[in-house]
Amino acid sequence: MGSCSDLAVFSWLNPESVSATSGPLSGLRLGVKDLFDIAGVSTTAGNPDWGLSHPTPDVTSPVVTALMEAGASLKGKTQTDELAYSLNGQNHHFGTPLNPVANDRLPGGSSSGSAVATAAQQVDIGLGTDTGGSIRVPASYNGLFGIRTSHGAISTANMVPLAPRFDTVGWLCRDASTLYQVGQVLLAETPIYQPQSLNITVLEPIMDGQPLWTKAHQSSLDALMPATHQQHVPLEGDWLNGASNCFRVLQGRDIWRTHGDWVSKIKPTFAADIAQRFDWAASLTEQDQQQAEIHLRAYRKVILDWFRHSEVLVLPTTPGPAPLLNASADYLSRYRNQLMGLTAIAGLAGLPQVHLPLLTIDGAPAGISLIGRSGMDLALLALVAKLCEKLPTHNNKGGSHGP
Repeated sequence: MGSCSDLAVFSWLNPESVSATSGPLSGLRLGVKDLFDIAGVSTTAGNPDWGLSHPTPDVTSPVVTALMEAGASLKGKTQTDELAYSLNGQNHHFGTPLNPVANDRLPGGSSSGSAVATAAQQVDIGLGTDTGGSIRVPASYNGLFGIRTSHGAISTANMVPLAPRFDTVGWLCRDASTLYQVGQVLLAETPIYQPQSLNITVLEPIMDGQPLWTKAHQSSLDALMPATHQQHVPLEGDWLNGASNCFRVLQGRDIWRTHGDWVSKIKPTFAADIAQRFDWAASLTEQDQQQAEIHLRAYRKVILDWFRHSEVLVLPTTPGPAPLLNASADYLSRYRNQLMGLTAIAGLAGLPQVHLPLLTIDGAPAGISLIGRSGMDLALLALVAKLCEKLPTHNNKGGSHGP
């Protein structure tokens, strides 16, 4: 089980039992994160004890059903970090899928298998989830387009939750055109942004005294949106750290409400870092939550104020390229806090965010994200497809970029 295929795809499915009909997604292969139920197939959520303690589903996720009814061919269930509670892409029980773009770096999680299978051209649509960055991070690390949808925009029924107040459905593709096509199946129609008249706010994070928005980021944005009016907002480390902590506390409280009884009763075997996170979630108090709720209102006000004179926010998706596979636990912990300062912005406000693989840093993929107003998911996807129609991107396998 050392190949990219073995580790990215958790289980291949019998094609005769999942044959797709014709439709707008006909000819596209679908990989489904092992959080979504498929009738007759065990859902393990990345942990063997979950699969053993839950019955095999007899109902398929409505998201999977909608994609299949639109013509997508379901190929298999893909790897996930344990209960989706990680952004690294490592799994203590099933292994770490090989990042096909940067073999010495993490694939990113928790939608690791969907990202790797898509980047390796095993599937064309990698269905996943995003709570704290689980689509956006592996999209960045594997050179893919990816969307985290507005909270509540797509049903999470028949899906293993992590933190329901933040859980969203998302997907990854090698090109912006396919990303948009999937959105046309799953999302409601919205007015379309006009690229030439866009007002955008560029968020420039500064962490540990280092600017994360670099000349390379600005150059990629200028090539993407040469006619837009840009205003720039610096984001200091204290603000980002506070946003990360606020999100993590509220997420942790929701996670323990959702899974605490199961963890206490079953006592599942977790990887050390996952176990540590569940222990931390269990330690959070009502007072911790109340304080975080106060901060949440303040952060949401700031985030929504950025849209007062802008249609779209722009920022680096991650602090940089994927960490190396041999990075220390201490480094990964510090990096995770930085990373969640960036991903918390859309998470705290429930906004859609699309990653664009426009950069290569230290020989590995990276990029920028566009964040839209809540409910403007399809408009954001249409905008990205239009902007990337003729623009070369740094995703690993190329592909067409038109809507």
